[in-house]
Amino acid sequence: MATDVEIAQQFSPRPIHEICEKLHIEEQYINVYGRYMAKISLEALHTKTNKKGKLILVSATTPTPSGEGKTTTTIGLGQAFTQLNKSVCLALREPSLGPCLGMKGGATGGGYSQIMPSDKINLHFTGDFHAITSANNLLSAAIDNHIYQGNVLNIDPRQLVWRRVMDMNDRSLRKIVLGLGGKMQGVPREGGFDITAASEVMAMLCLANNYADLKVRLDRTLIGYTYNDKPVYAKELEITGAMMALLRDAMQPNLVQSFEGTPAFVHGGPFANIAHGCNSIIATRMAIHYSDWAITEAGFGFDLGAEKFFDIKCRIAQLDPDAVVLVTTVRALKMHGGKDKNNLEVEDLSAVAKGLENLDKHIESVELFNKHPVVALNRFVSDTDAEIALIKARCVEHGVSFAETTHHADGGKGAIELAKVVMASVEKSSPFQPLYELDLSVVDKVRKVSRAMYGATDVAFSKQAEKDLKHVEELGLTHLPICIAKAPSSLSDDPTLHGRPRNFEVTVNSIQINAGAGFLVVLTGSIMRMPGLPKKPAANNISLLANGVIEGLE
Repeated sequence: MATDVEIAQQFSPRPIHEICEKLHIEEQYINVYGRYMAKISLEALHTKTNKKGKLILVSATTPTPSGEGKTTTTIGLGQAFTQLNKSVCLALREPSLGPCLGMKGGATGGGYSQIMPSDKINLHFTGDFHAITSANNLLSAAIDNHIYQGNVLNIDPRQLVWRRVMDMNDRSLRKIVLGLGGKMQGVPREGGFDITAASEVMAMLCLANNYADLKVRLDRTLIGYTYNDKPVYAKELEITGAMMALLRDAMQPNLVQSFEGTPAFVHGGPFANIAHGCNSIIATRMAIHYSDWAITEAGFGFDLGAEKFFDIKCRIAQLDPDAVVLVTTVRALKMHGGKDKNNLEVEDLSAVAKGLENLDKHIESVELFNKHPVVALNRFVSDTDAEIALIKARCVEHGVSFAETTHHADGGKGAIELAKVVMASVEKSSPFQPLYELDLSVVDKVRKVSRAMYGATDVAFSKQAEKDLKHVEELGLTHLPICIAKAPSSLSDDPTLHGRPRNFEVTVNSIQINAGAGFLVVLTGSIMRMPGLPKKPAANNISLLANGVIEGLE
């Protein structure tokens, strides 16, 4: 089969105005970025339409290096709805340069289920990540300048919690010393960088309902404490107006198309392992507003992105998915059953059977939210009928629907069975219930998620985490939802434990207050908010050809 890049070169793009016409978006709301991309004005949400689309959430079992194809499945499902002549629109996250040039590669789908133009989307796109990075670092610069210029707010440099960001994997910047070089270079202090996808500005943009809401969130952002241990907020630096100016265009969702012309809003890009893992509320609402079927995804496995989708995004935006799709593969289940990642091509029924415990847990987790998933088996060429029969039989035991897909090789045609099963499942939909109530203590919220989603026996809090809890209580923020940062490759906080780990304890190392975003970031295990590059990053394989084509960006 041709590579993703070779397939992308076969693409016959429709002018972006045709995609807008398909959604019936009026000309006055369209801001074109070249021939095939556009930003849509927020005012477009206030037009009257006959649409109020049903929302489909796509999630997955625990990720493995072999890849489950969650984004590819989401795109393929959307294309299947298009082939069935349904009014449909995708709502997806934007790729981050860090993974694109690091280990994972691009995030625009694969095969004949891609969003286009994939090279532009994977790289600079419409500049949203750059705007978010700039706004974040403007606040960082303003903080250090305020301290240097006399420190009227009495900010304690040792108690600053705001960090700089960049959209690149760079482990050497996790912890740094700032202000060296003498009196004129600032005040020396410890600091560091997170990746842009994990920044609070990214979260605020993705959770804001409109410009006014974003301004409120920026104003209430906690940046640190005074020498008297009083909180200091971004509003006090009188810089949030300029941050809003930098974020003006970034707030507008981006509209592109899939390989088969299915409209796709691609906006916002928080990771799910170290952030809340969902595209923007505005983009999701746009998809619902302009189509009968809106299809979105949440990052990594159900225990990470989807839990936050329900407990954070759905609470804030008052959303309720009409269907949930749980993507898995034979290859992934083999790995969860103990099979080596380099030996997944040969039939192994015992490994699949053992790995089904991971699927079991995710099905149970979906049902904790009062939803009943459709299991989508993303079929690979090496999968055997006997292996697939085992998975289908387990779904029958659970009483959940099942469908095979071949959308990577066949595009939308390969996901038509899944689309029909999903449409049928909507008839049995019931209102979701959150995993925890907001009036629970922070400790109880963390314990509830860890036990229910991950299967932990209990949770341990480090001394730093206990100190952080006191700050949360003193600021009156115990009512906020939690955003747990955890290893994505395991249900536990230990990335080496595959399948369905049992009898383990989750360790909370620290808690970060994201008052602007409106949640508490709970860091567990050895998780860090600035990834590093692998020994051989994907960037080593990328080059620009003489004809302007980018090669090796997968």
